[in-house]
Amino acid sequence: MKKPGITRRAVVAGAMASPALLISRAQAQQNLVDAAKAEKELVWYTVQTIPQLVRPVAAAFEKKYGVKVSYIRANASDITLRIMNEAKAGRVNCDVFDGTTTAVPLKRAGLVERWLPDEIKSFDPRTVDAEGYWIANNFFTNTLAINTDIVKAADEPKSYDDLLNPKWKGKIAWGSTPSTSAGPGFVGLMIKHLGRDKAMDYLKKLAEQDVASAPVAARQILDRVIAGEYAIGINMFNHHAVISAAKAAPVKWLPVSPAMVTMNTSSVMKNAPHPNAARLFMSYLVSQEGQLLFAAEDYLPVHPKVPPKDPTLVPDGKRFTGLFFTPEESENQMDEWMKIFRATFR
Repeated sequence: MKKPGITRRAVVAGAMASPALLISRAQAQQNLVDAAKAEKELVWYTVQTIPQLVRPVAAAFEKKYGVKVSYIRANASDITLRIMNEAKAGRVNCDVFDGTTTAVPLKRAGLVERWLPDEIKSFDPRTVDAEGYWIANNFFTNTLAINTDIVKAADEPKSYDDLLNPKWKGKIAWGSTPSTSAGPGFVGLMIKHLGRDKAMDYLKKLAEQDVASAPVAARQILDRVIAGEYAIGINMFNHHAVISAAKAAPVKWLPVSPAMVTMNTSSVMKNAPHPNAARLFMSYLVSQEGQLLFAAEDYLPVHPKVPPKDPTLVPDGKRFTGLFFTPEESENQMDEWMKIFRATFR
């Protein structure tokens, strides 16, 4: 997967912008900042890991604008359900939300504001909703991760077929939630990679390995791998393994092809309690300044001028390949993936 680049059209458009237009944009931005400061706060529902990203981003935004950021962390399906339930109860508590599959069902339910920041003009079109309801904050690359105290270098899986080796029976784990970073997401990856019939044959063989499932986030599965409860985690975020390995944890991600590549997207809630603060925060998340915070924490930024700190985390087509899933693709097929997962891995 190539890192998004600035399009020629965007460069030409920027060069042709009149001084009056630039002044107008600057004034509009200042007006937004002033209105956000008057609202004083915002609430962020997020799937991102709190110590690794949420706290640094919130702190930097608060320091820059003086607007307090409160946050609630949950997985994508739980955020979707929470927002739906709050809307039914006539309460809108959230201002900005993110996730890999949150935007699509909430957009269908009419709970998302149609608004995107100006930064979208130079972004890869895949990272921006054509209808204007979401924009990506970062890419995710889901791969295998191993406990290096348990899995020696000579035994590292080089392919998904290697997971079928009897030595790994009862030693593999993944999440069981309806998420791209859990078992159902891996089902989708195999179907897209192998085709339905071959994927079903493979998944039935994998089921014989007694893969352990838990209704928790991928980060928690990885922590269990690190703790030695399991040798291998499936569909783990590879940047999480890098972050933990830098702290001397016995963990390593494996460049097995193809990896699942998804996006974390953010949106503004419709009728948000703090709409201006929400828009300013959305703009900050995808600004060059905000994206540098993502990169600093080993996340994979989407801004065309911000490269990842570790380029090897991104599929390059040589060391390993990736299959890209849009939010719509993941959401539209998740029910099917979940049915196959439950029927196969009971």
